[in-house]
Amino acid sequence: MEKVEPPQGSLDDTALNAVRLHCFPFKSTDKEHTVTSTEGEFGKWSRPIWCLCGHLIAFSLKVEPLQGGGDDTAVNNIRFKCSDSRELEGPGLNWGPYGPWSQSCHYGICGIKTRVEEKQGGLDDTGLNDAQLFCCSNNSTD
Repeated sequence: MEKVEPPQGSLDDTALNAVRLHCFPFKSTDKEHTVTSTEGEFGKWSRPIWCLCGHLIAFSLKVEPLQGGGDDTAVNNIRFKCSDSRELEGPGLNWGPYGPWSQSCHYGICGIKTRVEEKQGGLDDTGLNDAQLFCCSNNSTD
């Protein structure tokens, strides 16, 4: 699930402002847990997307290059790779290319840390600037 600000036309764009992971433990009686990154101020949360079978094992960020005097957005979207080889892409924006895939997490992704720019007032805002995801140490839910 992503918090995305849609294109603002001639106004300031920020694109991706946060990421939230939804996790279901291996025991079917356990409840869903969420892990949320630092959250930027702009945009609305999208609906979650799920691995059909298995869990998230890697990610890649779509990053717009520095625009110089133009409107910078930084991270525009994120895609994930599932343990069943399926790829999931969020509903972020299309500016910039995807970078390389992260290291693969054998037991899945268990945590997230992001760098989000604070609101700049009348200056150029960017939202989410970088992300680091953490691998689970094993497949235990305890």
